[in-house]
Amino acid sequence: MVDVTQVKVLVAFVDLSRFAAHTEDLDELEVATTVDAYYELVDATVRAAGGRVVKFIGDAGLLVFPAEHVDAGVLALFDLKQRVDEFMVGRGWPCRLMAKAHFGTVAAGAFGARGDKRYDVLGKTVNTTARLESAGIALSADAFRQLSPETRKRFKKHTPPIAYIRLEDQRPAKRGRR
Repeated sequence: MVDVTQVKVLVAFVDLSRFAAHTEDLDELEVATTVDAYYELVDATVRAAGGRVVKFIGDAGLLVFPAEHVDAGVLALFDLKQRVDEFMVGRGWPCRLMAKAHFGTVAAGAFGARGDKRYDVLGKTVNTTARLESAGIALSADAFRQLSPETRKRFKKHTPPIAYIRLEDQRPAKRGRR
């Protein structure tokens, strides 16, 4: 029997743009060294904000922050974007961090094969987070509503579908729209 609890959290996915294309022709040891340093950077930033890295797979990561740390979690994503982007520029890589976050209830616990269970989060909140679109940092409306008024000022509403994106990540306006 799995020992699972339901808990409200901020779920975030992080991913690097252009990672697969850029690393296609690189030496595996260079990629491994860079990815390991990237993992360390992500973990240190997330932990400092009271969050947890659930898992990494390639250049992507699944992160969670407790309900009482939603503001800190979102601000950590801002910090992480800046730090990872600077790290990649310093290595001469065109990869940039993209993050998306949603707030809701998850099933949390140790899942996996017998003898190799690891902490994970599952459920609709995780799936909703995965489906968000982001070119920088994007929040669902549910995540946005959990933020303090001060942190909310750092976002603008983006539709459709409704998501809140960091002011620095605005896309150019489409032609014909006013």
